[in-house]
Amino acid sequence: MTGTDDITTDTSAVETDDGDARVIDEALRLIDGGLSDLQHRELVSTDEVSDLLLDVRMLLMTAEMATSGAPLEDAAV
Repeated sequence: MTGTDDITTDTSAVETDDGDARVIDEALRLIDGGLSDLQHRELVSTDEVSDLLLDVRMLLMTAEMATSGAPLEDAAV
């Protein structure tokens, strides 16, 4: 069991514009939901963890592309 129950995810202290704050809140919601689903299991497949991380990455990349207006270059992960 992890100690994630006492962690707060308040983004109001960070100075961002509304679009960035919405993306951060959505990413945190996705992470919290994934952790909640996985928290009570003894075994988690690497595919499930990879899917969660890819979902978060795609969400953040989409937001960055929308704010910059230019396509992102592929970077080694």
